[in-house]
Amino acid sequence: MNSRAIIVATAVLVVSGGAPASMQTPPQSVEGLMSAAKNAAGLEWPGTFLRLCVPPPPASGRGAGARGAAPNAAPPGPPAKSVWYAEPAKVADNFYFLGTKIHNSWALAGSDGIIVFEALFDYAAPDEIAEGMRKLGLDISKVKYGVMSHAHADHDGGARFLQDKMPAGHLIYGGPDWDAVDKSTNHAGGKPKHDMVGTDGMKLTVGDASVQIVTTPGHTAGTLSFLFEVKDNGKPLRVAYVGGTAIPFDGSAEYYDTYIASVRKMAKAASDFGATVLISNHTEFDNGYYKAHTAASRKPGESNPFDVGRPAVGRYFTVVEDCATAAKLRAAAKP
Repeated sequence: MNSRAIIVATAVLVVSGGAPASMQTPPQSVEGLMSAAKNAAGLEWPGTFLRLCVPPPPASGRGAGARGAAPNAAPPGPPAKSVWYAEPAKVADNFYFLGTKIHNSWALAGSDGIIVFEALFDYAAPDEIAEGMRKLGLDISKVKYGVMSHAHADHDGGARFLQDKMPAGHLIYGGPDWDAVDKSTNHAGGKPKHDMVGTDGMKLTVGDASVQIVTTPGHTAGTLSFLFEVKDNGKPLRVAYVGGTAIPFDGSAEYYDTYIASVRKMAKAASDFGATVLISNHTEFDNGYYKAHTAASRKPGESNPFDVGRPAVGRYFTVVEDCATAAKLRAAAKP
């Protein structure tokens, strides 16, 4: 290359910010992010895409409150049982669905106890968790840990009920969410007694089963997510459990930055762990209610519907990050 060519090439690099224009990443746009998220969602995560990428009409009331139910806010009254009740289901050799048609609760059984994830609304916990465990042959008194992903009433309204049912067990929240519970004067289902704080990297072990906590602030300040392994017909399946997914469409830049940082953190943790299963606490995000009952009624030799593979698990986090980034751009553009 002659000296004139070197000068011209250098000028192009300086003007373009260090790389030829053809190599530069175009600026992000809401439309581009939504298109990428929709493609990533595919057939596995359409509910996640719709919930996070498509703002609801203003009259629906889901905009400002989309972060989830207000902390510790009880519904005006229990809906009819026929609306929410779901039969429990055995998902894998040592993993069980204890949720409603809308909200997921799970039990992981080990050789030395049981870990229960989520406590549902207070009105649902007795039928779904206590009675559900009985139907599945699980002894609720052997629960060693009741883990709350976050302090919203649709997931922790039954926390006090569960705490009272596991006299030898511990109730766990993330630190900031314990603070919210402790300060509450109207916790749905009764205020649980302060117990263990879930910290990043903490491992909860019940014999041959264990759960690793990943702190993922965003949905709430104390949101917890989890990594663990289950056995399915003797085959190990690695699970990434996302503890809080919904976002507002009018949040601050700081809120979205915190949320997105947690998405990236959990995506890396799930990838490093080799997770091929992605579950959450809302059926709209993981199709948990339907997949659980499909898993329970499988014929011998059929694969577990939760086992979607590592690429699909990775795409879930792509959907969430792209939608959250689009929400950030929308919020920043508002006057």
